[in-house]
Amino acid sequence: RKSPEEHIEAIRKEISFAKINGLQVNIYLEDWSNGMLHSPEYVFQLVNALKNEPIERIMLPDTLGILNPYSSYDYCKSMINRYPEIRFDFHAHNDYDLAVANVYSAAKAGIQGIHCTINGLGERAGNAPLSSILAVLHDQLQTKTNIDERKVNQVSRVVESYSGVRIPSNKPVIGEHVFTQCAGVHADGDSKNNLYFNDLLPERFGRTREYALGKTSGKANIKKNLEALGIELDETSMKKVTERIIALGDKKEQVTQDDLPYIISDVLNHDSEDQKIHLLNYSLSLAQGLHPVAVIKIEIHGEQYEETATGDGQYDAFVKALRKIYKYQLKKTFPILINYTVDIPPGGRTDAFVQTVITWNFKGHTFKTRGLDADQTEAAIQATIKMLNQIEKIQDNISETV
Repeated sequence: RKSPEEHIEAIRKEISFAKINGLQVNIYLEDWSNGMLHSPEYVFQLVNALKNEPIERIMLPDTLGILNPYSSYDYCKSMINRYPEIRFDFHAHNDYDLAVANVYSAAKAGIQGIHCTINGLGERAGNAPLSSILAVLHDQLQTKTNIDERKVNQVSRVVESYSGVRIPSNKPVIGEHVFTQCAGVHADGDSKNNLYFNDLLPERFGRTREYALGKTSGKANIKKNLEALGIELDETSMKKVTERIIALGDKKEQVTQDDLPYIISDVLNHDSEDQKIHLLNYSLSLAQGLHPVAVIKIEIHGEQYEETATGDGQYDAFVKALRKIYKYQLKKTFPILINYTVDIPPGGRTDAFVQTVITWNFKGHTFKTRGLDADQTEAAIQATIKMLNQIEKIQDNISETV
């Protein structure tokens, strides 16, 4: 509730007090963008009164994120033309998702300093993110800075960890998937003298190009991942692996390179052709204070069997239901489970593919079967059904020998 003159006098006293105490002074024009939009003469009156004070720089904030690239340029240019002797900084907010574009316009207008934050942290929708600003200044405006681009991703991950604010996977420059080619045609283009190429090379930011494995990846993406792992496959094996990855892509958005060795092992070691046993349906239930229950329906040599059992765990209940079918309905021996191991790719992802390897013994024959799925129990069930088909082959071999 002060007049402009009273307000200006109060600011001068603050500046004087700061200088007496050996401090440098910057001025922050709170809500400058609305000032330029609705009361530009008030903005000019304030700056006119302070331009000869010992101020290092004056910040021009888009406090409520109302600007667009055109108004940002016009307003910043107006300040620079009117006060060429003053150093101005620009502070953008991202309420309309225009902060980076507004910074581009401000810098193009001649602004000498940019305010931004790691990962775009800030009020409401946040501020302009450092990572994107660097790319825009360096590439779009050919402006030099003293910031080492190679450290940007590392710093962003540290801030993500401490702030608890996650980086979206598609956030430019620092998002997990922004240097991942999903479409097979793009991976193929990279193999043909970089047909798909721009200046945003991942190596600039301490990262590497990746090739997604999923429904849209195709053979080219898989070949790129195999090259990185030092694995070669013939055309027949490549076709099988491609088909499996596409099928797995229906269950989750992406298959990672860490998953690939498990998939290859699973596909090449177990052929699903000529299976005599098929799992038709199953239901697993888990309730606090109650034993897990499994209900299964299975087809063996064209005949269907159904059974229910409880167990100490969901997989245990599933196996006990199978044992009932083999012992009481088929009058057959069920294999002994010797060892059960679970391998999960590094990274701590809860949706990572799990490889379950189970070692069995059946009438003196010891063998292993593998299952692969994002769900550990489902992976174990897959390995078990493969085991049942394996013992059919073992029994066939025993009969032929006799």
